[in-house]
Amino acid sequence: MRRSGLLVWQILRELEKMTQEGISTLDLEVAAERMIKDAGAYPAFKNYYVEAAKDTYRFVLCTSINHEIIHGMPSAKRILKKGDILSIDTGVKLDGYYGDSATTVAIGEIGEEARKLMRVTQESLELAIQQVKAGNRLFDVCGTVERHVLANGFTVVREFVGHGIGTQLHEEPQVPNYVERKNENPRLKEGMVLAIEPMVSAGKPDTVVLKDKWTAVTKDGSNAAHYEHCVAVTHNGPWVLTRP
Repeated sequence: MRRSGLLVWQILRELEKMTQEGISTLDLEVAAERMIKDAGAYPAFKNYYVEAAKDTYRFVLCTSINHEIIHGMPSAKRILKKGDILSIDTGVKLDGYYGDSATTVAIGEIGEEARKLMRVTQESLELAIQQVKAGNRLFDVCGTVERHVLANGFTVVREFVGHGIGTQLHEEPQVPNYVERKNENPRLKEGMVLAIEPMVSAGKPDTVVLKDKWTAVTKDGSNAAHYEHCVAVTHNGPWVLTRP
């Protein structure tokens, strides 16, 4: 999983360099697919079937702009412009194991609220990573995200959550970015790997899925940010597999 994680990290760094005013999200898709193929890996998202959508996803990336939270589909018609924020999410399968990570990128100068949204979302992920320790509970991770986001005046998207990951892209347990007592709250054990992915709205948390069956947006049109890392539980504490 370390190898697949580092490949995802490398791909996202190359895409960040490309991400600028005037390029399309399909340009990023083409570059990412080439990098995955050249590495001898398999794109985790392409041809992935989701029962809720009753449809198969056709791309290697999710590219979500501004009020799009997740699962935005790359398109030659989606041209990035100054002031946008873009979430890029991708995953790979390498030698039987998955890696999955996401980042949000600013296109040129962005507004103060958007800058704060990106910063707070990223901070909430880093704080949650610190809770990935053997003996802690899942709610230690989930609650850390929720508290930091709410304390900074933003809201956590509740319809979409993180997940366990390993030989499958999505494994148990689900990793929400909030605490709800009816949810499972397992104790973290050495060897578990969690894909932690705060999805944060600058406005209200309500979401809508567009007619394309995939793109999830904020109902009130407010900006959203998304960051993700795969984190292993070890006897030495958290090990982030998706960065050096």
